Order: sequence, then C-alpha cells, then structure tokens
Amino acid sequence: MQRITVIGGGAWGTALATVAQRAGRDVCLWAREAEVVEAINTGHENRPFLPGAPLDPAIRAEADLATAVADAEVLLLVAPAQHLRSVSQTVQQHAPSGASAVICAKGIEQDTGALMTEVIAETMPDRPLAVLSGPTFAIEVARGLPTAVTLAADDALLREGLATALGTPAFRPYLSPDPVGAEVAGAVKNVIAIACGIVHGRALGANAQAALITRGLAEITRLGLARGAKLETLMGLSGLGDLTLTCNSLQSRNMSLGAALGKGETLTAVLDARTSVAEGVWTAPSVTALAARLGIDMPISAAVNAILHEGADIDSTIAALLSRPIREEGA
Repeated sequence: MQRITVIGGGAWGTALATVAQRAGRDVCLWAREAEVVEAINTGHENRPFLPGAPLDPAIRAEADLATAVADAEVLLLVAPAQHLRSVSQTVQQHAPSGASAVICAKGIEQDTGALMTEVIAETMPDRPLAVLSGPTFAIEVARGLPTAVTLAADDALLREGLATALGTPAFRPYLSPDPVGAEVAGAVKNVIAIACGIVHGRALGANAQAALITRGLAEITRLGLARGAKLETLMGLSGLGDLTLTCNSLQSRNMSLGAALGKGETLTAVLDARTSVAEGVWTAPSVTALAARLGIDMPISAAVNAILHEGADIDSTIAALLSRPIREEGA
C-alpha cells in the first residue's frame, strides 16, 4: 500500500493527501479543476479549496484520471457522494484490479437510496472495500493537528493494512468491522448539522442545539440499526464524534449553510456563493425517502428536507417539531 491516489481535489481530498504523504506514501491527487492541479504542482497549495495549508512538493496533482490511477495500490474516493457513481465507473476502467477502494465521501445516493458502499460494490466489483469517516475538519488535518477517525471494513487484514498505510501520531485510525454504521452516521449527521445551523441562525439558544444533537443521534441510531449497523459504531468516532464536531462549529459547511438559512438567506443564494459542497443538502431527500421506505421516524431530517427542497417555512416547521406528541425518550 505504498502508492496512494486521492480521487477528488477539494479540501478533504487535499487534507487526505497530506495524511498519506506524512505517512511516507507516494501520493497522487486527481482533481477535476485545472486551476487546482496547477496550484498544487507549482505553488504547493490548493488555494481554490484549502488556502493556508502548504503542501509537500512530493504530492503531485494530475488532471487525467486514467493517468492518476494507473499504478495505484489504494484509491481514496473523496468525490462528492452524488457524483461518486460516475467517477468510480471511470476509475474502475483504469485502476489496477487489486487496488483497494476507500470511501471517504459521506452521503446517500439520491436516485437509488444506496449507501456509498453499495454504489462502489456495483461500479467497482470485487475490490477490497473500506470506509474512512469521523470528526474531521480538513484544515486541521492538513495542518497536522491531532485527529482520530474510524476505518471500517469487513476484512480485518484490509483495515489493519490501511491503518498502517495512513496512520501517523497526529492521524489515528480506530478500526471497525462495520462499514455500514460508519457511512450511515456520516451521511445523516450532515442533515442534522443543517438543523443545528438553522437553530444557530435563528438564535434559539444552546439548549435547543443540545436537544437537536441528542435527538439527531436518536435518528442516526434508528436508521443505522435498521440497515444492520452496530450500536457501538454509531456511538463512536464516525457517529457521535462526527455529529458533535459538525453540529458545534461554523467551520462545518453544513452547519454554516443552516445558519445562513436561519438568518433569512435563500438556499440558492448560499449555494451560489460557495465553491465547496454541503453534502447534507443533497442527502436530506435521500435520508427522508429511505426512512419512509423503512418505516422509521426521522422528524428532524424530514423537517430539514422540507425546508431545503419543499419550500417549508422555517418558523412553522420549528413550531411543528416542538408540537409533536410527548413520547418516551428511548422510543
């Protein structure tokens, strides 16, 4: 696992390239944007997506996907969740057959309701497959600040090998046999973070935010268990840890988007002003549809989806949530 290719030149992909390089690996980063490739190769900084984080000159960027993956032993798949299917189909055509695929995107596919592991199992069959998730702000990872993540795979040898390939004292993987739990938690927490942002933007207070995080965790748990996840995964770094981080800082793309909505900005205006992707926007309808199909009650996620995509009024939606019948906390 010496040659690692990162698929995706955004902030998180760039941060993971620094992780792999610090761990002593040969790193290639594929980026769709020509300006990103140029910035990394000549200025050794991804100024469009991760300014202020110098990159080691050993990290090379590549604009041609076939060239980038041609000799890879590990593929870190960091393309946005809703584009992962199309990108991975191209990767499959050109990457060595034995290269491992590590899903680093967080989301649920809109058209199918598929988890990212299900997408990759279709588009890149018979490859060793893992999920890397957890509480991570890209800029902190890129600067070498201490970070812990979940590295989940069915195959124990694969997750141990990947942990050796990527782990450093500042980037500590914890191993899990539960990729489904890691990816369900990572997807839903982005939707809950938008809700927390709305609460912040509406100045509804710390009590309301704490309540949302706690009840959001209940929604993550319901969906995760219904999809076969392990409870300890949902209570771990990729579940409670990631939820806590994303819902408590405006560094979070999803929370900051929610905060802008809470202050009265429109979704179109917020998205038009950004170059980065807030995955929760596109995951909300997928989560809501999947929950309905499985008969799971996820009122916060449904409320976020209604605000984002159905024109629901924020204040009326909040009032409806607060008017729900009293129930047992563990229900």
